[in-house]
Amino acid sequence: MSYTIVGKRNVSKALEQKAQAIPDKPFIVFEDVEARAHTFTYGRFDQTVNRLTHGLRQLGVRKGDRVNVHLSNSPEFLFSWFAIAKLGAVMVPTNPLSPPDELAYPVHHSEAVLTITQPDLLANVQTMRKACPNVRNAVLCGTASPPPGILAFDKLIASQPATPPDVAIAPLDDAAILYTSGTTSRPKGVQVTHANYVFLGEAISKNVRLGPDDRHLVTLPLFHGNAQYYSIMTSLNAGASAVVIHRFSASRFFKQAIRHQCTIASLLGAPIRMILAQPFDSTDRAHKMRLAFFAMSLTEAQLAEWERRYSVPLMQLYGMTETMGQPLANPLDYTRDPMRIGFPTLGYEVRVVDEQGRDVLEGTAGQLIIRGIPGITIMKGYFKDPERTAQALRDGWLWTGDVVEVGPDGMFRFVDRAKDLIKRAGENVSAGEVEAVVKQHPAVADAAVVGVPDAMRDEAIVAFVILKDHTAVAEGDIIEFCKARLSKFRVPEAVEFRKAFPMTSTSKIQKNLLRDELIARRKK
Repeated sequence: MSYTIVGKRNVSKALEQKAQAIPDKPFIVFEDVEARAHTFTYGRFDQTVNRLTHGLRQLGVRKGDRVNVHLSNSPEFLFSWFAIAKLGAVMVPTNPLSPPDELAYPVHHSEAVLTITQPDLLANVQTMRKACPNVRNAVLCGTASPPPGILAFDKLIASQPATPPDVAIAPLDDAAILYTSGTTSRPKGVQVTHANYVFLGEAISKNVRLGPDDRHLVTLPLFHGNAQYYSIMTSLNAGASAVVIHRFSASRFFKQAIRHQCTIASLLGAPIRMILAQPFDSTDRAHKMRLAFFAMSLTEAQLAEWERRYSVPLMQLYGMTETMGQPLANPLDYTRDPMRIGFPTLGYEVRVVDEQGRDVLEGTAGQLIIRGIPGITIMKGYFKDPERTAQALRDGWLWTGDVVEVGPDGMFRFVDRAKDLIKRAGENVSAGEVEAVVKQHPAVADAAVVGVPDAMRDEAIVAFVILKDHTAVAEGDIIEFCKARLSKFRVPEAVEFRKAFPMTSTSKIQKNLLRDELIARRKK
């Protein structure tokens, strides 16, 4: 019998090992909407999880069943995640901001049998249930008096034993289905196994040298892979603590880091930009943050401003829901380049290829593909979607759909999503590269570039722009700015100004909505 890095471990054993080894060590510190802190030691957390596990079993949840967790950041979200895992069931977390129609798709597609939610989200859940006949029960957190037919979370666990359940769980058993927030098609249900969670907890915590004295500031939503992968599972693996905030606040980010003595955080480009948009408070520099790792592009000016204000080292990396860990990351102990996504990390092999799967030359853009072990170091597959699984997983390689290039020093640079390549008069135009130029205009706060059908040139390039407060600029000014910095075939033909962009749950601009709206208007 051969063994991998995860051995026979699963999520349940990972938690129970820490609960036995360091029962009195704080695991989760939750800051609620009123800034009150609620601390759960490893021992107390595990006992509460066990009680919920028995409660869910009492409701008829069995190994292999899917359970929807429709909650904002809260202790109940974490209790639910680990209790579902201990049962051998499968968590299906969903975006608490989803309207009923959007919520119904992952719940129906996953065939979830139960949903766990909160009072302010109950109306949407009840509407969703009409389209999801498999959902037999709903559990409501945060109230002792739920409506008829709804079960109270606290009552469900009150009389349950704190002993662990006896359920045989193999490392390759599914632990979660995370639906990707795609910008062009129906979400795909990424199957995350127990081995995946154990592996990524090991791999990522070692990449960032996370130790038991670290405190992870968690402001990103728990329903998304980033917070689960990079923050909670790494903290569990290292025996560290995770400070979970009810909701991200740009103005309070560093004050929360100081209050809870946090040392590390995971961020995205949008939250960093939001923090930088706040008036600078010099007291925010009194933090103990040693590292913030992030994904998604920032400008050199934004990076410089972050360093000037806060002196928190930024470490850009690359990962996606399907990769589990971080196949590419800037190094801790070597020269970093926060404008690039780093070198390959331990446990991964990466290539840059053309559409036929042939390696491209150094400095040439191509699709990033990653070798891994499905169900251990990369995703197991897409739930109930063999066609898209076969497209993504080919001969042990995960085709990411992301376009990158490798520099002469071996460091990778993110270019764009493959689907964001615009075809114009036979030329491939990277929407991301055009956006980077538009964002350099002193009046521009954010930009999104799309291609729309054009009878003459295949596609026309249109830039959607959000201006900075108290600024004004004409469409022609933006176009002339681009003409001075881009090849003629890359310059947008048109510019549209917006107050805001439609966004996915992970702060990605939903370009498909912008594109579809523009196409519909042009047809009139």
